[in-house]
Amino acid sequence: VQYAESGGGLVQPGGSLRLSCAASGFSFGEAIMTWHRQPPEQAREWVATMFPGGATFYTDSVRGRFTISRDDDTATLWLQMDSLKPEDTAVYYCQEANSPTWGQGTQVTVSS
Repeated sequence: VQYAESGGGLVQPGGSLRLSCAASGFSFGEAIMTWHRQPPEQAREWVATMFPGGATFYTDSVRGRFTISRDDDTATLWLQMDSLKPEDTAVYYCQEANSPTWGQGTQVTVSS
């Protein structure tokens, strides 16, 4: 199982980023996929989940600003992040729900 996250960077408050995750080693189309993040000096936290049928769920702090999506044909997961805030600064990770494996993540920094 492997996850390759990309798309992070430095963005000003109010800006947007789109994160990508290329996943391999499991049946992506059947998997419940998630995004998590780890802010500086804090524990990793759940951000969003997408079920194979398309249902999506978000933590309260990002609902209405972030959108999770997937392409099962290419085993790719995305996280569209709009109206970014400094408190969104974190390393972002994708993962099959409850998998013991993590990728290297991608750093998102929101700062003026």
